Amino acid sequence: MTREAALGVMVAVTIALLGVLVWAWCRRTRRDAALVAPVGEIPAGAATLSAFPTLYVATTRHDEPLERLAIGGLAFRSRSDVTVTDAGVALDLTGKPRVFVAADRIELVAQATVAIDRVVEPEGLVRLAWRLDDGTVVDSYLRPQDASARALADAVAGILPTTQTGTDA
Repeated sequence: MTREAALGVMVAVTIALLGVLVWAWCRRTRRDAALVAPVGEIPAGAATLSAFPTLYVATTRHDEPLERLAIGGLAFRSRSDVTVTDAGVALDLTGKPRVFVAADRIELVAQATVAIDRVVEPEGLVRLAWRLDDGTVVDSYLRPQDASARALADAVAGILPTTQTGTDA
């Protein structure tokens, strides 16, 4: 095989792989099109308790940390600011509308070590389990930048009606 033919094969394989990736992502977005994040502002009169700069890692199916969901505004990893108020938690992802998760939608807050393709030190992620508008429970993973994951988890646990905290492996 000549060098040109080998190059042609490598280019064809690369194009085929990129095509499969695009096709898979399109299928995932179609599959998750019905899932909608609660976009909105923090309710008037809500007191801000704390704020954390974080890296937003992913939102996955509940208790399935390797199954990413392509929910509008939450599909891709991003820098984010998390604001914990007495009414709920606001996620401000760079370039996306604010997602506000009311306290009564939050099922659980825990620390985790793995989500999608991110593995960190033990308990380095915060897993926020919450309900979408249709009642589907999802897990959003956050990695605090200027504070410990425990500090963020404790701040969110403080607004829950009952303490729903834990540690994941």
